[in-house]
Amino acid sequence: MTIPLPENPRAPIEAMVREGDLEGLLKKAGELHGHFCPYVALGVRAGYTALKTLGIERNLGMEEVVAIVETNNCFSDGVQMTTGCSFANNALIYHDLGKTAVTVAKRDGSGVRVGVRADYSTSFDERYPEAHELFEKIVANREEPTPEEQARLSQLWAETSYKQLDHPEEEIFTIEKKQIDLPAYAPIHGSAICAICGESVMETKTRLRDGEPMCFACADAERYVLDGSGISVQ
Repeated sequence: MTIPLPENPRAPIEAMVREGDLEGLLKKAGELHGHFCPYVALGVRAGYTALKTLGIERNLGMEEVVAIVETNNCFSDGVQMTTGCSFANNALIYHDLGKTAVTVAKRDGSGVRVGVRADYSTSFDERYPEAHELFEKIVANREEPTPEEQARLSQLWAETSYKQLDHPEEEIFTIEKKQIDLPAYAPIHGSAICAICGESVMETKTRLRDGEPMCFACADAERYVLDGSGISVQ
């Protein structure tokens, strides 16, 4: 049986971008992120703002549109869903700066950087005191919550998430058009077979031992690791 495939699998999401359907985009981002929270919503808005400013209505994930995120928190999932730029399609670049900001650029280097204003971020605890208090207890301090506290945080976090869609853009973001140098298109590398574990591995991620290719794990070689703390060498 032949299964008909859509010409553009992102067509429904890109229709939301064209129509300014931020709620629809947030729902899709929630599917990726696993829950709703304010910084996912801010990532959605930042990605939308950048696409709108650049006049981008379609992204087929072929590195013609690139997003450079400066944080690895919830914000970046909102950016990925809205822009269509991800690590796997080589259109998401991560700069380990710890700033809630993204630069979206076309292949010609014309781009826009959208960052969350410092005063907007720091006023969260004042605007949403109950949500902030529960977040600090359950997430930041890893204290064991009661079932009622966990449910209440989920409810408040979802409500707070949707509230981020209503604030004026200029109240939330700094927006700067810029010209940037984009990296070349991602190269396509061949594969090698590790002489120890027998698994296939990208040939640029091997080390030679006695003339035989070995993966980093079997060679006990240093490698870059990205986790919740950022990028490190292990």
